[in-house]
Amino acid sequence: MENIEVSGSGSLTFMGKTYRCALGKGGVREDKREGDGATPVGCFAVRKVYYRPDKFMAAPQTAFPVQVLSPDDGWADDDKLPEYNTLVKLPYAGSHEKLWRDDHLYDLIVVLGYNDQPPVPGKGSAVFMHLAREAFTPTAGCVALSREDLLDVLRAAEAGTQVCVRP
Repeated sequence: MENIEVSGSGSLTFMGKTYRCALGKGGVREDKREGDGATPVGCFAVRKVYYRPDKFMAAPQTAFPVQVLSPDDGWADDDKLPEYNTLVKLPYAGSHEKLWRDDHLYDLIVVLGYNDQPPVPGKGSAVFMHLAREAFTPTAGCVALSREDLLDVLRAAEAGTQVCVRP
């Protein structure tokens, strides 16, 4: 099984194809910390794919578990609370990201298995593959691809495929 390889120079290679991607504004780091804007180095399992049903005619084709996003979905990034680095329902009292955004970035979210078994407070949260801005400007620590490219990668990936981020 081939892994999805992400280079710190801003490219993603999978199944003989190379795609442009955006990475964290804090660079690519082995010592990722909450709020540093860095994309963590390592190999991470794909946990789940979320998508907005108002932006897609059908669920993305993939071997990974898929779930519809709801307007009240969020992701906890408050490392002082037990829900740290997990999906939460809004309203939520702790610090969090809203997953149902006004822009298109989270219309399709691939949750990566970073700092989640169990989450270590302060080590970083909400590390996803998601849709890139038009100019591929840096992310807050995620890997971002064009809509077409992310759908292509998800179609080709097998259950068990990992996302490996290299410096």
